[in-house]
Amino acid sequence: MPDNLEIAYLWVLWLMPLPLLVYFLLPPFRLRSASLLLPNFKKIQEYTGEKPRRSALIRKRNFFQWVGLCLIWILTLAAMSSPQLVEEPKLKIKTSRNFLIVADISFSMAETDWMIDGKRVRRWDAVKDVMHDFIEQREGDRMGLIFFGSNAYIQAPFTPDLKTVDQLLEEADVGMAGQLTHIGKAIVKGIDMFEKDTIKTKVMLVLTDGVDAGTEILPLDAAALAKNDSIKIYTIGIGDPNGRGSDLDERTLQEISDMTQASYFRAMDADRLNEIYEELDALEPIEYEKEEYQPVTLLYYYPLGAALLLTLFMIFIQVLYSALKRIRQNFEDD
Repeated sequence: MPDNLEIAYLWVLWLMPLPLLVYFLLPPFRLRSASLLLPNFKKIQEYTGEKPRRSALIRKRNFFQWVGLCLIWILTLAAMSSPQLVEEPKLKIKTSRNFLIVADISFSMAETDWMIDGKRVRRWDAVKDVMHDFIEQREGDRMGLIFFGSNAYIQAPFTPDLKTVDQLLEEADVGMAGQLTHIGKAIVKGIDMFEKDTIKTKVMLVLTDGVDAGTEILPLDAAALAKNDSIKIYTIGIGDPNGRGSDLDERTLQEISDMTQASYFRAMDADRLNEIYEELDALEPIEYEKEEYQPVTLLYYYPLGAALLLTLFMIFIQVLYSALKRIRQNFEDD
């Protein structure tokens, strides 16, 4: 017997002797049958002095019928007691925050200066490759996606369905939001998403390889708005700021993170980006509920099914026996 087998309603097993009490305390069930008409019945009565009595047939069951009925009763009680397998307690993952990824997909992210498995790839492809693992490990957060270039667009609203978020990330490509880099617009778009949700803990992750080209909303002004709404903005600078053709504005990204009490990271290659995600996991760890739950597998249908099959089998045997008995009687009559 498994160690994790439990009986939910153990008191049901106390009903096991009930059929015996019924058998001994209640009178037997009598089957009435047609009487025989005898000639001169009254004369026989007067001659013998016996008085006629009402009588009926009491059908007796054989040993195998009693065994079958007892097994059916025991199996029925076993089903009613609700046996179940109770697994080890597990912690519930708590949905404790909204985690928003704001990714730059301007034309500069198409630069093929990153390496994966010894092959040159675009910055955006490398970012996606590492970000897939990061999203998968964030179970417990409600995640959202914003892609930005000249404009900012919501790719995925906040949802605990991380597989959908991951799929929408995979479908995005460079240039879908325009060729320029407007960091301020992207942060404001993220603030609007947070305002429409009720979860208080808010984290934004901004990835970009360029300098803000906007004039309408400056990145630091947008960061000030985020600070007022208690939004943490972690920033990741993609690429080497001293490299050829790079216009990464590390100073602004650092100031954005400092203003919102977060951190700035520089990712010069895919390996460093992967390390950054591990650091983010440490800074914003998944939280678990203190309340535990135990997975339960119900087993009542096994004894219940066995009782039904045994009942059908006994009915089949009884019908077959009656049919053979009638056939035998017909042969004897012939």
